[in-house]
Amino acid sequence: MIPLDEVRSDGWFERLATGSSAFTQLCQIVGDRFVAFSIVAGLRITALQVDGRNPERSAIEFSVGDDGASQRMTLGDFRRRLSNALITEEDIPMELGATPSNDDLQAYLGVRNVLLAPILGIELDTLHRSRDGVYLSARVDDIDMQLTVDELRETVRERIRAEAEKYRTPTPFALDLSILPEVERAASEGKHQRVISMLGSWPGPLSVILRTPEGAQIPEESRTQIVAALGMLGSAYAGLDRADWAEDVLRLGIQWGGEGSSGGDLFRRLGDAYVANERTGEAIGLFRRALALGGDPAVVLPRLARAFAARQRHLAAMVCAEDALGHGASEAQVVSVREESLGALGQSWVRFQEFMAGE
Repeated sequence: MIPLDEVRSDGWFERLATGSSAFTQLCQIVGDRFVAFSIVAGLRITALQVDGRNPERSAIEFSVGDDGASQRMTLGDFRRRLSNALITEEDIPMELGATPSNDDLQAYLGVRNVLLAPILGIELDTLHRSRDGVYLSARVDDIDMQLTVDELRETVRERIRAEAEKYRTPTPFALDLSILPEVERAASEGKHQRVISMLGSWPGPLSVILRTPEGAQIPEESRTQIVAALGMLGSAYAGLDRADWAEDVLRLGIQWGGEGSSGGDLFRRLGDAYVANERTGEAIGLFRRALALGGDPAVVLPRLARAFAARQRHLAAMVCAEDALGHGASEAQVVSVREESLGALGQSWVRFQEFMAGE
């Protein structure tokens, strides 16, 4: 067990504010946590022009470091960009030495995370090593918790996002496409609830804007990102056994994507949702559509084979399984389908192969 009393940075922000009325006023307008965020990010706020009717439209000037060029933007954009910058991955060591110094511990936890923890209601207590890895004892909002280092980093990022959401002006079509790399990471790690928390508010406004002039004017690159986001959201719902939600979201994605290159992936995802909802007959048509729109045969054909097998269409299942192997699918992807279908077909499969060879 390693105590973190000398590592954590409790009170650093409060000490900066001591005796400065201008600093206090800046915190009241910008938000004390965003002032702290700017310091951690190395920004120096130099001027603030307040719009009393719409505070988000207030103009803020800042520079990066002491010698950086001055930049000016609205307060709303400043908060959004600053929060996005802070949730990016920090360059930190992957391992901790046997006898780490305080500097080593700060680097391992992430200097940014150590500075932001007390601002965000996280009190670091001790670090523990075990055969299963390294974990932290901490108090989060006065609740004792044990966190891995990755969970600490994710908790910090979650709270930065939550702080940004407090100031976000609600608009029907405000979709922040800059969050998609983070969504992709969550999706690749199977964090379905995380994907839903980030994208769950998108389908409503996207349904409204779909057939409006504003929707028609959305650039193709942004449209492609929207389609990808809806695909990930639909699969996240399916991963949590919320098949009806998954189908609605994926159908919306298909409407946005049309016959574009992303259609194959969306129809494949929708087919997966139908299979999860025990609608394998309908899934067959969706998997076929996915193939027609350019879906990867090595990914789609094993799914189509399993759907055929579930409908007792074993000849079609075997043909798809063999075709999947020919397109690079692994044996593990089709082994259960082949065993089941071969058991059902027996010599009929041998005769079919002989017939096809003769043709």
